[in-house]
Amino acid sequence: MVLIGGTSNVGKSTIAQEVAEELGFECLSTDALARHPGRPWRTSEWEVAAHVAEHYASLTVNELITSVFDHYDRLWPRIEELITARAAEDRGSTGLVLEGSALWPERVARLQVPHTAAVWLTTDDSLVRARVHSAGCYEAATDEERVLMDKFLARTERYQALMIEVIDRLGLARIDAGGGQTAAELADTVLTAVDAQTALGRPYTGR
Repeated sequence: MVLIGGTSNVGKSTIAQEVAEELGFECLSTDALARHPGRPWRTSEWEVAAHVAEHYASLTVNELITSVFDHYDRLWPRIEELITARAAEDRGSTGLVLEGSALWPERVARLQVPHTAAVWLTTDDSLVRARVHSAGCYEAATDEERVLMDKFLARTERYQALMIEVIDRLGLARIDAGGGQTAAELADTVLTAVDAQTALGRPYTGR
């Protein structure tokens, strides 16, 4: 099993799909288990729900961070159950790549499961901001829409800063997803980190 964590819009889903295809594994997102209010900007396939807009408009950045941590606290038992169950399956079973921001490093580091490796993707705040601005057509957005995107970005940047602090303190595997590599190249970097963690019985925490 491969766990891929990171903040929103860092590229987890794309890289997880690449890794899963390379390994012949199934790919899942923690968002499929329970989704917190998602992106607060319109696309051709997505209209911002009223409760999502209200969530970002009414809460401060500190409150948004508290809200998302509370959500992940409630979600973690389901994630842990999934990871534990899949790790206990026969070695001949299809492996799993699980990605999501809910894979908080301290929780993952406490897992005691075999055949599992974990990495976190990080990148410069400027790259995440550029991706959100592009996806949300920031320049053409209304003032109200920009406020929602700005709140989302502030929460995302704060979350990543807190996450990096924990990753580095625990000595976990962290990969820069903003170095100009293609998705395939980043997937290879993830697989190299996975191999290093699983070789010679090393713990998946990367320590």
